[in-house]
Amino acid sequence: MADDKDKPVGPHQDPANPDNRISVQRHAADSEHAAKITGDIPERPRADKPVAPKLRKPGRKGLVQEVGSTGHEWDGITEYDNPMPRWWLWTFYATIVWALGYVIAYPAIPLVSQATQGLLGTDYRQEVAAEIERFDQANAAIQARLAEVDLAEIPNDPELVNYATNAGGAVFRTWCAQCHGSGAGGAKGYPNLLDNDWLWGGTLEDIHLTLQHGIRDPHDGDTRYSQMPAFGTDGILDRGQIDQVVNYVLSLSDLPHNAAKAAEGQQVYSDNCSACHMDDGSGDRMQGAPNLADAVWLYGNDQATLTRIVAEGPFGVMPAWNTRLSEAEIRAVAAYVHGLGGGE
Repeated sequence: MADDKDKPVGPHQDPANPDNRISVQRHAADSEHAAKITGDIPERPRADKPVAPKLRKPGRKGLVQEVGSTGHEWDGITEYDNPMPRWWLWTFYATIVWALGYVIAYPAIPLVSQATQGLLGTDYRQEVAAEIERFDQANAAIQARLAEVDLAEIPNDPELVNYATNAGGAVFRTWCAQCHGSGAGGAKGYPNLLDNDWLWGGTLEDIHLTLQHGIRDPHDGDTRYSQMPAFGTDGILDRGQIDQVVNYVLSLSDLPHNAAKAAEGQQVYSDNCSACHMDDGSGDRMQGAPNLADAVWLYGNDQATLTRIVAEGPFGVMPAWNTRLSEAEIRAVAAYVHGLGGGE
């Protein structure tokens, strides 16, 4: 301290300077006040815990009650132990009573083979079956007409067209959309039913026959059947010949290809493929042989995919629906597919 007193004072700190008098006095008062505050704070062994503030609320008799804390505190925020609103509690209790009554009165608890029926004896399965039977009876007359009329006459009957479009659409979305898509656009390996490119024919009669007996269905003796040889797996062609014929097929659709290999593959194609796909690659619907000269490809048009198809041979299967659907349902979905835009 003696050193501080002996230290020379600058012109801005000299008390003798009238311009510095107020500033020096204020500084001295602040120092004195800070020293007093510091001296008044007692030492504590540990920091204080946050204390939940008290919330006052009127009681039933007009007395002021203090709302306590649940003890949950985070970041200075304390949770009060307020009771739930009466209306909320009574509503909650009412839902419990309603749930217990429902379990007693209606089917609710699943058992090994069935659910409890309840005191009212309600059976939802029987109710659904009764509704289905009611609609079957209401549609029985038009279904009989649809099953008996000549297929060629269906597009000329507005009533049958309206029913077949709606009923066939429901059948399609239930049984056919899994493969052909909900919009009938198909996917790789599953034909697009919206265009006019058909493997087995696109007339109403062709579509009806395909639906009835399926394609390569082993359980139907009248199924549509054809099989492309596995030229690589069966050793009919070697890798070089497969590469040549693939390039020739790509050239039929003006897709990128090796011209030299395509020229060599033309003879390979003529010897092994033209019997089904025709000399010009236009295909044969009687055999389900696709057109190789258009822009429609069932499995893809890249060279790797075509090489795999030629080497292994595709074998797509469509189930026969004559054992799963009624004749009226088959005709309805045939008319629906035929009317999507690609029917002939």
